Amino acid sequence: MLLKLYRRWRRKRVRAQPFPPAWQEIIDRNVPLYAQLSPERQDILRGHVQVLLDEKNFEGCGGLELTDEMRVTIAAHAALLILREDSEMYPGLASILVYPDAYRASPGHVRGRSDIVSEHGTDVLGQSWSGGTLILAWSPSMSGARNADDGHNVILHEFAHQLDTQDGNADGTPPLSGKTAYAAWAKALEPEYEALRKTPHKSVLDRYGATNPAEFFAVATEAYFEKPKQLARHHPELFEALEKFYGLERAERSSSTKAR
Repeated sequence: MLLKLYRRWRRKRVRAQPFPPAWQEIIDRNVPLYAQLSPERQDILRGHVQVLLDEKNFEGCGGLELTDEMRVTIAAHAALLILREDSEMYPGLASILVYPDAYRASPGHVRGRSDIVSEHGTDVLGQSWSGGTLILAWSPSMSGARNADDGHNVILHEFAHQLDTQDGNADGTPPLSGKTAYAAWAKALEPEYEALRKTPHKSVLDRYGATNPAEFFAVATEAYFEKPKQLARHHPELFEALEKFYGLERAERSSSTKAR
């Protein structure tokens, strides 16, 4: 109880600090999705960025020297997925490791966006582990972040995995409010996952989502934020389930959001 009270007090104190103008410039430059939010959601996002940067450990790997641009860009995208004032701040996540580019992971130890698979290992763009670590390759993360309508965003993808595993299971079902919510979630997502597995033609959902239910949820999250109109048109039940989970309303999105 004392720990919760202290955390609440500290977060309130952190959020009360003026938001650095340099951080705002980074968000405006690297997080186009920010401009699509209502002013109220933008305010929540800025507060979440302050808390995430205060609580999470960011570390450069592979010779990368971390900058505020990297940290703020990553934190702002993480905040997009939890835009409720009372949201948990990724309680299972302790460290965010950032490589300059795609990095090598050993076979059998990959959970995340894969690039090239070979007998020598796998070059990956990002990974998320339930044990408290999230890993990103900065170059593809930045390019995906700045292009907000191509349906590919490594940062959103890996933080969706963090939401998924908050209950200890990487199964494509994040913690929900009760039996009714879980039943509605399964009804909306399971048929879409099976359809993606069986459909060879191009879809708004990246084919990587057919890998397993966990990857489907992460891929669907990318599409929800970056191709919302197309997702709503072609997969209305999936869109509605994600909209309810993420707490956003279509009216809050900019009319300039593109459908591709």
